[in-house]
Amino acid sequence: MHRIGWISLIGLIGLLAIVGILALRRGAGPSAIDNASQPGRIATAPSRELSAEERALASGNTQFAFDLYRILHQQGGNLFFSPYGISFALAMVYAGSHSATEEQIAGVLHFELAPFDLPAVFGGLHSRFREGATGSFRLRLANSLWWQEGFEVRQLFSDTLRQTLGATVQPLDFSGSPENARDTINGWASRETGGEIKGLLPSGTITPLTRLLVADAITFRAAWQTRFNADYTHNATFTPLDGEQVTAPMMNQIAQFAYAESDGAQAVELPYEGERFSMVILLPARGEFEDSADSLAVDWVTEILENLSMQWVQIYMPRFEFRSSFELADALAGLGMTDAFILGQADFTGMAPTRELFLDDLYHQTVVSVDENGTYAAAATAAEMVGPDVPIVRLDRPFIFLIRDTETGTILFIGQVVDPSKG
Repeated sequence: MHRIGWISLIGLIGLLAIVGILALRRGAGPSAIDNASQPGRIATAPSRELSAEERALASGNTQFAFDLYRILHQQGGNLFFSPYGISFALAMVYAGSHSATEEQIAGVLHFELAPFDLPAVFGGLHSRFREGATGSFRLRLANSLWWQEGFEVRQLFSDTLRQTLGATVQPLDFSGSPENARDTINGWASRETGGEIKGLLPSGTITPLTRLLVADAITFRAAWQTRFNADYTHNATFTPLDGEQVTAPMMNQIAQFAYAESDGAQAVELPYEGERFSMVILLPARGEFEDSADSLAVDWVTEILENLSMQWVQIYMPRFEFRSSFELADALAGLGMTDAFILGQADFTGMAPTRELFLDDLYHQTVVSVDENGTYAAAATAAEMVGPDVPIVRLDRPFIFLIRDTETGTILFIGQVVDPSKG
């Protein structure tokens, strides 16, 4: 990527996962949804202290970030995801959930508020992130709701997403033109991330069974408070986990940074311009990476952050750029969010008046670029809700019923119902 003065990070544990810790440390009826609704953005609120609800949400996001990291890192290789973007998308799904489905989503995401109360708090927290954006810093979030033309979506659900989150709401023909619908949503994600996320939904993911989909897209741009001098960047060796050394362009500088070390790791915090956001780097001791990754948790990171102190540090850091993509159904189910993905057990009657909806999968794609000037990152998340293609038996007219022995076929009782209102 050719991005003068930019690099990337979005939702990285150094940015969005750690943000919650840093913030604490630093003080419905049938739907004819309004087709004329226009895309919106979460408004920036005046500077203020975080509310108790926002603090709880930031803390919960951080816990979820580490929970999900411990699962995804087991896939090996480079890893980059946006726990904030995933949490935001699932907050929209959560707004339409009930019963055990609601409880499981809240448990996995560490949500403490009721479904329809959470979006407004998420919007307030995000506006807080955007306050005081100056110079090179940019943080942008967009979200959307798409549904099958003619499918009955509760007005309260669509209004909540539109009014509290500025969501784009729009019908699509999933049933008749699934690939055209996929292209539309992928085009939306690409536009909202400056062309960086181009194939959020892989071919074939949208089918005639798709009933509803929520999506978000987030981009982050920031320059380092203390930039690396490109003249000092040179090729150097980097040793992956397999021990086979590779060559990478290594940036380096000597400057004052917040630094801490323990028996198990070194930590350094690199602030971006304005010092509102930073990248926190955790370097486990040699041979300790897997153990540290497997046990990464809020308490350990909090302890490290509390021990950071300003001092002169010489840092060598490779330039890097890569993309990641995930289908998160298995990971989320492994964390305890199971019912949402099972037909008959999922309860999204806050979205639609029937029990036919369930989550098919959660698609997440990211890009990150880090160089001498700063960080650029983008992520997009889509949660696809599907419904079964099954016969509907609506007992709204006279019917006959049998009670039989299934082993012998003997009919024990037979009857009919022509007017259920009469005893």
